[in-house]
Amino acid sequence: MAATVGRICGVGLLKPSNLTTISQKSSYSTAKDWTWGKKALLGSLGLVAGGTGAILFALDQSVKASDLELHPPKNIWSHTGLFSAFDHASIRRGYEVYKQVCAACHSMRFIAYRNLVGVSHTELEAKAEAEEQMVEDGPDDQGNMFKRPGKLSDYFPSPYPNEEAARAANNGAYPPDLSYIVSARHGGEDYIFALLTGYCDAPAGVVLREGQYYNPYFPGGAISMAQALYNEVIEYQDGTPPTASQIAKDVSTFLKWTAEPEHDDRKKMLIKAIGIFTFLIATCYYIKKLKFSSLKTRKIEFRPKE
Repeated sequence: MAATVGRICGVGLLKPSNLTTISQKSSYSTAKDWTWGKKALLGSLGLVAGGTGAILFALDQSVKASDLELHPPKNIWSHTGLFSAFDHASIRRGYEVYKQVCAACHSMRFIAYRNLVGVSHTELEAKAEAEEQMVEDGPDDQGNMFKRPGKLSDYFPSPYPNEEAARAANNGAYPPDLSYIVSARHGGEDYIFALLTGYCDAPAGVVLREGQYYNPYFPGGAISMAQALYNEVIEYQDGTPPTASQIAKDVSTFLKWTAEPEHDDRKKMLIKAIGIFTFLIATCYYIKKLKFSSLKTRKIEFRPKE
């Protein structure tokens, strides 16, 4: 009887254990299958996303007219060196180009006549340039606006009273302000030079609207500004031959200066910083050698006690 009860209890005790083992094996198999399936699903989604991205990129490149838009070539400028300064004679000639050619359409409202002093003009010359402009001022004692000759503190006048008038005079196109145009365009002065000298006939298949011209350096190719620089379009005061490339070079240098008037001062500070830090490093090295020479040259001898 006792043996029979023992066999029954033993079977009962072993039965839950067997079920537990089977359940564990089943859950392990399910987890393993789910991990493999998850990896396969993620891999498939990655392949689909990568293929879709590749197709979209190929379609985007196929519809771009990249062969009709050129990047400006790199030119050698007098101010591109690490310690090179502006050619101030070129800045003065560039101001003449802006005054006689560009100022008819483009404003430069962030540059004042006082900025010319010590850069391209003397103080008397800058005053004379400012006095050529009649600036609206006021109101006076009666509350009326009046015109007066310009002063050094006045900014370059705008050719149009507002943006709407500028667009109306240029077939809807707004001539941008040139104060910081070099910093606002990819390529800087290289882009300005290439744009001013890069006008040509439109290639086959390019349709220009009325009042537009073709320039491969302008994004899209169609530009509303007509070619403005030609050989001998102006006459320089210093007698420099006014070829189209010379004029474009001078006005590009001038616009580079208006965008970065601190250019020369920054490089002067660099030279001063190099000199000061060289002196400080040499002094520190000398003091270090002086202070540690007694420590590095001493001899320590250990003698046993007698």
